[in-house]
Amino acid sequence: MLKKLKVLGFKNIKFLTKGKRGLVYTANYRKKRVAIKLKNKKSLAKDRIQNEIEFLKILNKYKIGPKLILTNKNFFVYEFIKGKEFVDLIKKRKNTSLIIKKILKKCRKLDELKINKKEFTRPNKHILIKNNNPYFIDFERCYFTDKPKNVTQFCQFLIKKKLIKNNKKILQRYKADQNEKNFKEILKLIKSP
Repeated sequence: MLKKLKVLGFKNIKFLTKGKRGLVYTANYRKKRVAIKLKNKKSLAKDRIQNEIEFLKILNKYKIGPKLILTNKNFFVYEFIKGKEFVDLIKKRKNTSLIIKKILKKCRKLDELKINKKEFTRPNKHILIKNNNPYFIDFERCYFTDKPKNVTQFCQFLIKKKLIKNNKKILQRYKADQNEKNFKEILKLIKSP
């Protein structure tokens, strides 16, 4: 596969990371640094690459996730986000309330779109911060559902890290009725840095 990528014009291809279902490389392509995601041959999961492509196409319209550049049945290429992992940033407690608000707004948009990401209780490698803006990555496990849990799952993580106030009533209200009024009540729970 890497030979095929070189033929397509990718240069300086380097291995970046490995997940259960995918392998990620970085490369130069048309004067830009990009990331390339391939199926991990050891994975038994089916159609994860195609699933991620389909969700990135939808989410790119809302500036959620990295910009999709090129797709193929065996891999896809997207803009490389050179940012810090959110969990590293919160250790320093810099600009956290502003960034948390931006992340929650993106989680809210996912909820509105009825898309569940499934990674927000442990967002360790799924949220990158670049220039105080959050970028979500890794959408291979996304699915449509009438009851998405992005906001509430991320809030569970924030409560554990003591970054928002633990108010179960407000979270339950949002869970029962995911409207804007209930979401704004969640935003009020964010603690100042």
